[in-house]
Amino acid sequence: MTLRSALAGGAAGLVNGFFGGGGGMILVPMLVDKCGLDQRRAFATSVAIILPLCALSSAIYLLRGGLDVMAALPYLAGGLVGGFVGGKLFQNLNMDWLRRGFALLILYGGVKSLFF
Repeated sequence: MTLRSALAGGAAGLVNGFFGGGGGMILVPMLVDKCGLDQRRAFATSVAIILPLCALSSAIYLLRGGLDVMAALPYLAGGLVGGFVGGKLFQNLNMDWLRRGFALLILYGGVKSLFF
């Protein structure tokens, strides 16, 4: 494990812990720019890294009383289906369109957070 990899993971974990998600928005660019992964591998690797980070953050929120498991269940069900479909479609997507979609998602989240 390199220091760059550990720093990328640490930044993703920090963002995930602070905001309850979003570590992939930090991790994907770092995996490409700092760790030298190609875009497709960076997206896939990010998902594998984010899973345990989300599990840890969820456990901490649950222990501190900030997690409503029953309210989360419908989103979990939809997320599982969406994750399966997205994973299947991922291999056939043009990386330019995937990168643009990712950028639009980040932009949407930023604008929504700043103004709404």
